[in-house]
Amino acid sequence: MRTTLEGTGRTVLLSSEAPFVVIGERVNPSGKRGLAESLRRGDMSLVRQEALAQTKAGAHVIDVNVTAEGVDEETILPLAVQAVAEAVDAPICVDTADVRALAEALVVCPGKPLVNSVTGEASSLHAVLPLVKQRGCAVIGLCMDEDGIPGDASKRLEIAQKIVQAAQELGISKDNVVIDPLATTIGADSKAGLGTLLAIRSISEKLAVNTTMGGSNISFGLPERSLINRSFLPMVIAAGLTSAIVDPLDEEIRRAIAACDLLLGHDEFAEEFLQRFRGGW
Repeated sequence: MRTTLEGTGRTVLLSSEAPFVVIGERVNPSGKRGLAESLRRGDMSLVRQEALAQTKAGAHVIDVNVTAEGVDEETILPLAVQAVAEAVDAPICVDTADVRALAEALVVCPGKPLVNSVTGEASSLHAVLPLVKQRGCAVIGLCMDEDGIPGDASKRLEIAQKIVQAAQELGISKDNVVIDPLATTIGADSKAGLGTLLAIRSISEKLAVNTTMGGSNISFGLPERSLINRSFLPMVIAAGLTSAIVDPLDEEIRRAIAACDLLLGHDEFAEEFLQRFRGGW
């Protein structure tokens, strides 16, 4: 399955046969007081800085999320999307649960963006998928529904199937649906990592769609989060994950992804690995 995303000057391919796709997570005010305050003022300078830093570090796609207390998403999200599009040529992942803000942001987003996200809930499917169809973009489908995030892999597969089927019924091609099995914190459930691995493998094999996930969700609430994240990432990549929303400024994460691409045969003659090694990562 090949999912293409387009920015103002770059096309990115998600595929099990292509290098792993890094979706930069840093344009997000969660836990960032300075960014949240600048967004409330409508100041996009930090947004541009984060987009530039992430692409320089190797991010292929930039996730744009402006959700914070006091931020009018319907007004600010389109401004942030425009700021990122002006700063970098990478595709944009428009990240919001506000459907009105999503609609406004998609109007000004160039190329072929990725929408983050739709769930298996009927209300979400009915609200988000028509916008995806109208805009001709791709969408992340979250493996959760009215009952929340299921614990077992088989139920997550069922929700993924439901999302793919609903999209296809609207005329959205299967290659434009990227499934997120939703990793949950290992600190609350010792089987969370295993459940995510099984879900990714099952979804990849049985639905033949591209997959993504939040790269740091597995370690939430624990110490040594970077260690946990960079240990888990190669496991999920080997299980079939083709992209992840991560911090590309984390050097150890960059190293882990580069090594995975090399070992899975996605880096011919080790060119990318050697280039990063010689450049000091």
